[in-house]
Amino acid sequence: MNLNLVNEITKSQMKDNLPDLRPGMLVRVDVKIKEGDKSRIQAYEGTIIRIQGSGIGRTFTVRKLSNGVGVERTFPIHSPLVDKVEIIRTGKVRRSRLYYLRDRAGKSARIKEVR
Repeated sequence: MNLNLVNEITKSQMKDNLPDLRPGMLVRVDVKIKEGDKSRIQAYEGTIIRIQGSGIGRTFTVRKLSNGVGVERTFPIHSPLVDKVEIIRTGKVRRSRLYYLRDRAGKSARIKEVR
């Protein structure tokens, strides 16, 4: 009974216009950033290396290379700070956690595209 109440409350806060995200996809995440009293949207583009959780607590981790340094950022899917998630390419991967990309650079870090 108590669990149903939690599900009912969180259902109204969940987004329903999200794409079907999978590990290996190259995505552009538009994040709302607040600087002082101003707010702007910043794009964060990279490969999804992990998706975890369920319901309102579902998150995905995006990895990108910034000036030759790997940067990973975890986003809550249903957060109001995540404005939009846009799929750029769909990669063909055979596992759900792509942690092996952390040890790779250059051509070996590429993921084949699904056509």
